[in-house]
Amino acid sequence: MEKLDLNDLCKFANDNIVVFHNARLERLKAIKLHEVLRKKNPYLFKAKNINTASELVEGILNAFISSSEEKMFGDFLEKLAIHVCEKVYNGSSSSATGIDLEFERKGTRFIVAIKSGTNWGNSSQYTALKNDFLKAKKVLSQKGKFKNIQPVLGMCYGRIKTSDTGLYIKIAGQNFWFFISGNKELYTDIIKPIGYKAKQHNERYEKERARVYNKFTQEFLNEFCNDGVIDWEALVRFNSGNYDPAFI
Repeated sequence: MEKLDLNDLCKFANDNIVVFHNARLERLKAIKLHEVLRKKNPYLFKAKNINTASELVEGILNAFISSSEEKMFGDFLEKLAIHVCEKVYNGSSSSATGIDLEFERKGTRFIVAIKSGTNWGNSSQYTALKNDFLKAKKVLSQKGKFKNIQPVLGMCYGRIKTSDTGLYIKIAGQNFWFFISGNKELYTDIIKPIGYKAKQHNERYEKERARVYNKFTQEFLNEFCNDGVIDWEALVRFNSGNYDPAFI
């Protein structure tokens, strides 16, 4: 075990948070109104009694951006966690399906699936995760290198109690960052570098977001409004119209 160098951690986080900000900006620049409209539920917006193009566009854009950013920021946290473990326990990215990190400590080989938060998956995804753990554990056992192999579901934030399911350990928040670093304060130490130049990055982002918002509103008024009134039937047809009696 090596002591974590916080200066190295800050440099890594600073460099990679820039990648996150650039990625979210480029994603925003690339999205199209039709792409967003096809992925969001028009019935929900009608049920919420939304009557203006600007309100509808803002709602679908915010929902789309939120889900996209959650994935990108989760990727950043995963890279950060792997980097930390690499420096402290000589950990490394795993080549096994569904497994993100592997490292050895006190005679135990840990295989870790890293998720952003505690509400990451449904029952099918948990079943897939169990299967991935079983396969990875079997492969490592057959190699004969490791006597004790422990699967771990690690979540970067959240306050659930650490628990053992019998197959894998669930660990989140402060305990997760301590688990991969040996530093019980790491979960707060990473806040400062994560916020590196956040103001500057978000000023660029908000400027582009305003442009996209105005552009989408204008396009929506032209395509899905009649005399300033939302044509809900036209919107639903665009989103869901696919009548094909051959398969019904």
